[in-house]
Amino acid sequence: MARDTPGETPSGGASSAPSSSPRFMLAAAGLAVVVILGSGILVGLELHNSDHGLAGTVLGRAVGGPFRLTDQNGHTVTDQSLHGKWLLVYFGYTHCPDACPTALNNIALALDKLGPKSRQFRPVFITLDPARDTPQALKDYVAAFGAPIMALTGSDAEIAQAAKDYRVYYAKHAEPGGDYSVDHTSVIYVMDPQGRFAAGINSETPPENMAEKLKKLLG
Repeated sequence: MARDTPGETPSGGASSAPSSSPRFMLAAAGLAVVVILGSGILVGLELHNSDHGLAGTVLGRAVGGPFRLTDQNGHTVTDQSLHGKWLLVYFGYTHCPDACPTALNNIALALDKLGPKSRQFRPVFITLDPARDTPQALKDYVAAFGAPIMALTGSDAEIAQAAKDYRVYYAKHAEPGGDYSVDHTSVIYVMDPQGRFAAGINSETPPENMAEKLKKLLG
């Protein structure tokens, strides 16, 4: 995705200050996102700056990126094909015992509370467990939430790249009996109709509060 370019230094020599380095600025922005998302204080932060949240800011440009994945109906979906609506992107997996069903249920209820405005949003669930989450498994899973959730899967490499671009942490953990679970970031990423990161919402946010945040982003 687009990055800010630091101001040029006067001719005759580059500044020795590390903050003038494009590489430093990119690393700093990425680190800021990780720290903010990890601590959970991103919630609401973007709403204080503009009607459209963080879209277009340095921090906003540090989250998200191009992807090419497969939806629950076996169709190819790209980030470009989803432009035109606000996206509520959540990374998880169908065997998740608590965080994922809570997040998706809260999204579904928040959309109910938005009424006709809900048509401006598209919830997107991206699996972090493509080995088990086939398109059919995803289709059966999201159907239970009664909302138009698009579920996406892909190869290990495709999922890893999408998670990296969205600054999502995930890791497999072996369970007794040979099974495994997946630890992961539990944040709802709100992307504007141009595909730019606008807000991060805690997945445990009550539906009524989530709906209010989404209304504010619409302006």
